[in-house]
Amino acid sequence: MGEGFEEFCNGTLWNETLLLYNDYPQFTDCFQNTLLVWVPCGFLWATLPFYLPALLSSREDVTPVPLNWLNVSKSFLSLLLAFLAVVDLIQEASADRSVQITAVFVALAIKVGSYMLSAVLIQLERGQGYITSGVLFVFFLLMTVAGIIPFYSYIEEKVYDSNLEKFVLFYISWSFLFIQLILHCIAEKVSRRGYYELGQKPCPETKSSILGRLTYWWINSLITKAYKKDLTEDDLFDLNPRDASDRVVPQFAEPWEKELAKHRKIEQDVSFQVGRAKHHLQASERTPLVGTSSRTYTTTVEIKDPKKKKQEGASLFKVLARTYGPDFLKAWGCKFIYDLLQMASPSLLSVLIGYVESKNTSNKEYEWKGYVFALGFFLIALLQSTFFHQNFHIGMTLGMRIRSALIAAVYKKSLTMNNEARKTSTVGEIVNLMSVDCQRMQDLSGYLWMIWSAPVQITLAMYLLWVQLGPSVLAGLGLMLLLIPFNAVISMKQRKLQVDLMKFKDKRLKLMSEVLSGMKVLKLYAWEPSFQEKIAAIRDNETRILKKNATYSAFSSFSFTTAPFLVTLVTFLTYVFTSDTGYLSAQKAFTSLALFNILRFPINLLPMMISYVVQANVSIGRISAFLKHGDLDPDAVQHEPRSDSVVSVENGIFSWDSDMQPALRDINLKIPSGKLVAVVGQVGSGKSSLLSALLGEMDKLSGRVNVHGKVAYVPQQAWIQNATVRDNILFGKGMEDGKYEEILNACALKTDLEILTGGDMTEIGEKGINLSGGQKQRVSLARAVYNNADIYMLDDPLSAVDSHVGKHIFQKVVGNKGLLRHKTRIMVTHGIHWLPMVDSIIVLIDGKISEMGTYDELLSHDGAFAQFLKTYLTQENPDEEEDEEIEQMKSKILQRVESVTSDTGATSGEEGKVKKRKDKSEKPPLARSISTIDGSELKGDGKKPGEPAAKIKDKDKLIQEEKAEKGTVKWKVFMMYFRAIGLTASAAILIIFIIFQVASVGANIWLSIWTNDKELSNISLANTTEYQNKNNMYLGVYAAFGVIQGAVIMVYTLLATYKMVDASRKLHNAMLDNVMRAPMSFFDTTPTGRIVNRFSRDVETTDSTLPMVLRMWLNMFFSTLSTFAVISYSTPLFLTVIIPVLIFYVLVQRFYVPTSRQLQRIESTTRSPIFNHFSESLNGASSIRAYHEQERFINESLSRVDKNILYYFARIASNRWLGWRLEFVGNLIVFAAAIFAVVTPNLSGGLVGLSVSYALQVTSALNMLVRQSAELETNVVSVERLKEYSEVDTEDEWIRPFRRPPHDWPADGGVVFHDYKTRYREGLDLVLRGISFQVLGGQKVGIVGRTGAGKSSLTVALFRLIESAGGQIVIDGQRISDIGLHDLRGKLTILPQDPVLFSGTLRMNIDPFNTYTDENIWHALEHSHLKAFVENLPDRLQHECGEGGQNLSVGQRQLVCLARTLLRKSKILILDEATAAVDMETDDLIQKTIRTEFSDSTVLTIAHRLNTIMDYDKVLVLDQGLVKEYDSPENLLKNKSSAFYGMAKDANLV
Repeated sequence: MGEGFEEFCNGTLWNETLLLYNDYPQFTDCFQNTLLVWVPCGFLWATLPFYLPALLSSREDVTPVPLNWLNVSKSFLSLLLAFLAVVDLIQEASADRSVQITAVFVALAIKVGSYMLSAVLIQLERGQGYITSGVLFVFFLLMTVAGIIPFYSYIEEKVYDSNLEKFVLFYISWSFLFIQLILHCIAEKVSRRGYYELGQKPCPETKSSILGRLTYWWINSLITKAYKKDLTEDDLFDLNPRDASDRVVPQFAEPWEKELAKHRKIEQDVSFQVGRAKHHLQASERTPLVGTSSRTYTTTVEIKDPKKKKQEGASLFKVLARTYGPDFLKAWGCKFIYDLLQMASPSLLSVLIGYVESKNTSNKEYEWKGYVFALGFFLIALLQSTFFHQNFHIGMTLGMRIRSALIAAVYKKSLTMNNEARKTSTVGEIVNLMSVDCQRMQDLSGYLWMIWSAPVQITLAMYLLWVQLGPSVLAGLGLMLLLIPFNAVISMKQRKLQVDLMKFKDKRLKLMSEVLSGMKVLKLYAWEPSFQEKIAAIRDNETRILKKNATYSAFSSFSFTTAPFLVTLVTFLTYVFTSDTGYLSAQKAFTSLALFNILRFPINLLPMMISYVVQANVSIGRISAFLKHGDLDPDAVQHEPRSDSVVSVENGIFSWDSDMQPALRDINLKIPSGKLVAVVGQVGSGKSSLLSALLGEMDKLSGRVNVHGKVAYVPQQAWIQNATVRDNILFGKGMEDGKYEEILNACALKTDLEILTGGDMTEIGEKGINLSGGQKQRVSLARAVYNNADIYMLDDPLSAVDSHVGKHIFQKVVGNKGLLRHKTRIMVTHGIHWLPMVDSIIVLIDGKISEMGTYDELLSHDGAFAQFLKTYLTQENPDEEEDEEIEQMKSKILQRVESVTSDTGATSGEEGKVKKRKDKSEKPPLARSISTIDGSELKGDGKKPGEPAAKIKDKDKLIQEEKAEKGTVKWKVFMMYFRAIGLTASAAILIIFIIFQVASVGANIWLSIWTNDKELSNISLANTTEYQNKNNMYLGVYAAFGVIQGAVIMVYTLLATYKMVDASRKLHNAMLDNVMRAPMSFFDTTPTGRIVNRFSRDVETTDSTLPMVLRMWLNMFFSTLSTFAVISYSTPLFLTVIIPVLIFYVLVQRFYVPTSRQLQRIESTTRSPIFNHFSESLNGASSIRAYHEQERFINESLSRVDKNILYYFARIASNRWLGWRLEFVGNLIVFAAAIFAVVTPNLSGGLVGLSVSYALQVTSALNMLVRQSAELETNVVSVERLKEYSEVDTEDEWIRPFRRPPHDWPADGGVVFHDYKTRYREGLDLVLRGISFQVLGGQKVGIVGRTGAGKSSLTVALFRLIESAGGQIVIDGQRISDIGLHDLRGKLTILPQDPVLFSGTLRMNIDPFNTYTDENIWHALEHSHLKAFVENLPDRLQHECGEGGQNLSVGQRQLVCLARTLLRKSKILILDEATAAVDMETDDLIQKTIRTEFSDSTVLTIAHRLNTIMDYDKVLVLDQGLVKEYDSPENLLKNKSSAFYGMAKDANLV
């Protein structure tokens, strides 16, 4: 074989003597004619089978690149190169040589073929719209590099003398090759097909050439922009299509659906076909609610609940691995090449030290070798950087896609999960899955390679060390193996702590978000301290775990830092004692040291990585468990057309969750098309549940439900989005002006909108904070009407409005002459006067339909319905404020009822009382720009005649944009963090760390002195005692340095981690304390999501990320410093390079940090909207499902995630930009160190080793330093954000120790207002404009007035939720502005309009401070008519109320609030329309309770119905924030010109 090849080549392939011992590196002709041509061309042909199919496949969305100078030049050059090769071939053939060399002809023929192929590929790529070609770039690069050898050889060999044509031809060809290479570094211009939306900029990465992508040139524009000015959203480009959710989400969703389906099939005897999972954008609004796949069930066994069995076997990990595995492999391929290259540097170092030492001794070394070695260092390092950053770029963008896909899956799931799943996962927990767990998956993806790469690096390094030091390496290896279990144990412990930590975090965030939602109630009851203590207690548990974790971290830090040194020490020690001579040469010592430095990285990072993976594993488990929860059964409700009915239920049994009794039993009903059906029954009889069952929201245990047609739903508690009024009504539908106006009129919203500052473009705050109950309910109704459905399910839509408005809406919308007259309407109602006008009535008692029929049918016999009407109608006082028509209706109903029930008792014609959730906004509806109590008024800022619209627009904006700080992070923030750590502690930490660094550098300098010792290098003395003693002395000092390092690092880590955990605790507590004391206006203008974001993400950063980053930064800063010191010490020439290098570094840092910092800040602020939208969607999930709007909400969520991901992508790309440039400079430093080592005369091998081995570390150290500086700045932003909220303006003090009122204050309950003025926030108009009146102790006063008169403002002012702007309020001789807020609020009691409960036990909800005995509580429950209900609960007082009290009905929640009121039994009681959500019977009981229990208290009632206050002592009439009248009802009615008389007349009371 060998001989044949020599014949083919006419010479040998390899000649070492010729190559190495020569004036220039001479390669044989055979080598030049074979390998130098075969390798580059072979690459091109080898990739062809993979590359060609991609080029020939036809793709629809491809725009070919038009012909232009670039692609024409490339093709022309390729053909020209082929032509030149042909000319060369002809020339060779015609040359009259004695021997024709086959290899030359083969080489030229291969070149011709390859160049022709490249010309073809260039045109194919153009046709496929490729703007850059990696394959051709690499081919021309290899060809050009291969040409360098003949390039210098022809000159050295003076070919121009012997064969001028060949010489000229070669240089022309090579020049063309070089030009071709440069052309391949330029990307084609993309032609725009069609038009982009204005302002859209495609991602520059997609337009970049291969070289631009490898060097991250494409992000230059963004970085220069960020350097010149602060970035805004407009400065960014679009997301790369590869990362956009419309590609990413289906990619994950389809395999996950399949995985779930597979396991469902295994687990149940249910055969069904899974329809092809549809792309999430293609589903229609008739797509079933669950998932993206349409399923049909054919049940072979009766299964109670087809989704009940969680799909336990389905593995999220498998799906992730299958979906993203190929991308991971691509990134890992780059990392593997990097690992191999990394091992080349120490080998080169060994050769370099050998070269310098032999040059010093014999002077026989050729000088070119030194330069080649130095250049070798540079090129290897350059390739390393390129591959390393590609690995990171691919991995990080992949992580980003994984996060995007998981968030989408969690969001989708949250819209389909059933009630049981809802019980186990609260809003807080699900938000945590999104904010923490999905984030963790993203963070992990960029670093996952460590799991396999670390062992690879360790193996390679150990092999090279064996070559250097022989078996002595085993001693070091043994020590490493011993450390592994030690680290593993620590990792396991940390994992356990991590799980516990997450539990407490979830708990804290859940409580926190509830506290924020119910903040108004906490303030009114003065309950903040109780809840603050609860949060603080959970936080203390967290801190305890963090401290334990810190102790483990200290041990692992100790083992990481000292391990590499110990391994080096043990290995050298063994080598010195076991080798024949005991001599450790510089070459061996420093090559080994370089290898040990490489080892340091994987050994340190592997355990950290293990704990990372462990955390991610916990997260995968949590996400997976959530995604495997049961869904609502998409087939619970059929949608088949039927002739006799559009809504039908046969033998239906429904429950809210399998552990509870069915809520509805034996339901049978049919509702024909176009009918109006009323559903009536007492509180808790299952009216709302019936609607939920028809919507498919309950678990159907048996029976059939069929609903044919499009559904619209108005829930009992209106769900309002944080958007404009118009968006809330349109709800994703197009705007049709005529229809829209008509609906506004019908829903009585016109007047409200006229008073709102921005009309229907006014932004509504979170949860509809700036609308009253009635306005919310009417917006919700308008949404349903606008949606133009076939079937309307209305859950008590008229409860929150006055009788006039109720009548208006009934006639214009619901009734048989209303907008919906041709639609099917199912209406839950307590308004019995509507019943004669409905087509049919369903009466529910305890979850069963007791009767069903028309009004006349039900009244024709004495059944449950007749009894129900009678109870309601005969127990009322005669002063109901009602409409005349309604009056007449009621008396007719009563006569009819009495004739049926033939009870000869009273036929007094008393009017029935209608249960309503009264609304502050009726007659005429109300203006608010924001209210502190839901329903307190604000005067609208009415437009001033000349005021520009834009200005007003800004005022309507209730929720301000989250502010992202600009410019450098202030030193103040760092100082604040250091103060939180403790200034003394901070200084101590710094000093200790400096000692550690000094010891570390000292050890290496000592090693250099040791290896250069002339006596030791004289091996003939090896066995003398003197020689051995000297060796031992060197070893001893070297070991001492190690001991110092270990001890110091242990102290340092313990001190630093403990103090930093403490700092985080202080920061959190300061923020919590301040937020709890913030005034109500702060919560009205700040979305809950934004505050929760600070308590979750930012606290997480100060807990764990920031301490780690700070320690890394210190480490990098000092090691960079020591590197420069060491290199300058060994080769002083290096000082000439340091200055320019540092200048470049500072410049890059200056350029990069603003970009990174701003992107991080904007990314943080784009994160909150994801969670805001998410928790909003969770709260309105049933409405979203009823309207079939899941797709729109999913897409909205995706677009918010995309926006957030875009900033993250820009940030990681700018990180790569920075990294590549820094490493380039680092590579130049290595090059400089090597060159100076070559040119400095008489340099010892030890110093060369010291200098270059430090320089090899500098690349990563410098890179890490800049990165950590940026990380430090970006993470310290969290301290800045915590600091911002711990400096929010607070309310007055809770308690003023020297101004506390007497213990029994207020004894009488007298209230006096002196010229009192107030406004809601600075800059808004006064809402009370100087009111004065007096209430004597024990008096009952009704407060009335038109909408916007200031009624609620007055009650809020009593509690000082808004502060006085002039004048004062005096209670029992004590000015309320003089005493602490809690002393004041604790002595007043309010029964608010919205019943707010917190998750926790019933007892905690009634008495959070545990101040009362159980006996007192039972007494209060008895009087609030809840005793029977609570006694029947399995846990009685310890009954868990669920998040926001979701386990109780609205009416029951109101009664719990009444129980709180009775328990406090203060001298002053304020009623803010307290009986909204209860039926008539209960309403009456509440009124009686208040009259008896609070007979000697002062009662202030905001009345919407005058009849409730006719027997009061006084009536206060307010108008536009002023007192209009104040007297007893009798006196006011005598004066016919009084405003009160006018109101009473309107209400038919006089």
